[in-house]
Amino acid sequence: MTKFTDLNLNPKVLKAIAEAGYESPTPIQAGAIPPALEGRDVLGIAQTGTGKTASFTLPMITLLARGRARARMPRSLVLCPTRELAAQVAENFDTYTSHMKLTKALLIGGVSFKEQDTLIDKGVDVLIATPGRLLDHFERGKLILSDVKVMVVDEADRMLDMGFIPDIERIFGLTPFTRQTLFFSATMAPEIERITNTFLSNPERIEVARQSTTSDTITQKLVEFKPTRRDQTSKQKREMLREIITSEGEGCTNAIIFCNRKVDVDIVAKSLKKHGLNASPIHGDLDQSYRTRTLDGFRDGSIKFLVASDVAARGLDIPNVSHVFNYDVPSHAEDYVHRIGRTGRAGRTGVTVMISVPSDEKYLTAIENLIEQPVPRIEAPWLPTPPKPRGSKKAETAEAKPEAAIAEPKKAEPAKTEPKAEDPQPKPQPQPQSQPRSRGGRKSGGGRGGRSQSGAPVVGMGDHMPSFIALSFAERRGGEPEETSAKPTDAAPAPEAASDEDAA
Repeated sequence: MTKFTDLNLNPKVLKAIAEAGYESPTPIQAGAIPPALEGRDVLGIAQTGTGKTASFTLPMITLLARGRARARMPRSLVLCPTRELAAQVAENFDTYTSHMKLTKALLIGGVSFKEQDTLIDKGVDVLIATPGRLLDHFERGKLILSDVKVMVVDEADRMLDMGFIPDIERIFGLTPFTRQTLFFSATMAPEIERITNTFLSNPERIEVARQSTTSDTITQKLVEFKPTRRDQTSKQKREMLREIITSEGEGCTNAIIFCNRKVDVDIVAKSLKKHGLNASPIHGDLDQSYRTRTLDGFRDGSIKFLVASDVAARGLDIPNVSHVFNYDVPSHAEDYVHRIGRTGRAGRTGVTVMISVPSDEKYLTAIENLIEQPVPRIEAPWLPTPPKPRGSKKAETAEAKPEAAIAEPKKAEPAKTEPKAEDPQPKPQPQPQSQPRSRGGRKSGGGRGGRSQSGAPVVGMGDHMPSFIALSFAERRGGEPEETSAKPTDAAPAPEAASDEDAA
């Protein structure tokens, strides 16, 4: 069996490796480190959790042992898709450079530019960054990439998923063509293969496992259930998740729970907290300081359940994760491999459970086609209670009501219609031009001249009409008063006063 001492690494690096408790390299490490030390380009393809990070950090540290960085001109560059993965790579460098005087800078979003500029101005041997923040510094004139000797692209397939490929191509163009490139990915999509053919020079290809395979140390389970109603799907899935966690018993020491959407991450975490489970969310919309505290709490055990989006699916090295729960079936089949790869790491065993509803059928089929095996089904620990047939509550309510109460509205119906039938209609007004007006000044009739379509004058308010409304159209215009069927008044108001009253 190969040991780290057989890989021609720097003695100080070997000492740090021994202090970290490692003796033998993983297959990807044993295959990638020797050609990297020779200065060759490397294309590493391996499933997540196989130790790809050490495959490039260890040879980089050995190659950078001699020399010194100049201000704003890093000697090496590591590109990572997420802030968490970049921070983890930085921790690996701290571990393996404990006996060396190499400097590093971490360029990620959510951190002050001023602090990062200060580190760059001093000169760094290793620059670890996400593509967006790296280009931000470059465009501000704070960074020069012409002295990069080693460039690493980690989790390249995740870069593709997140839309970073144009940024990666631009960064390649900013670095010297004589650089050494170490390129690592879990899968090889056609776009990834195009980039490697363009920017890598005769790379050493190390593929330690079939593309997108799952680890043998992981026990996979699938729970299928049909919600009673579509609008109850989310609620019943959350209840199913809690029952699955309970059914795993004491073996579930901690777990990562993956959701497809950020909003569901917050909802599921809140639901678990409400039911007494120690859970906390993590996704891309949260503040970086909060995300860092959450990950630290999950690592030290103060947080038991980490509810995450796919921002945490790639590259996070938390070796003691006992379970991974897929609250949602991932819409991209490759994400399933990366999600469950958070458990069963470094030779340990792990358990994954995925919840599936009928609408997930096409995604589930894609996953099983990718991993070339069916995901084992298990019996659901909880099933939702089917709803009662429609109308059952109405029937029960009708039976409970007394017959008199049911018949009462029928008796009341004639009473409502009788007054209308017996109400005498007033006789039409003999004066066709004497038309009452409403308070707003609009004619009460449906047509011109206050007449209905049949030609009869429109009936107003009858004997109860106020005197000022009973004025004829001619009187309002200042002409001779006309006879009306309303009761006469002692004194008619002046036309000006009538106009003021009407406008009000």
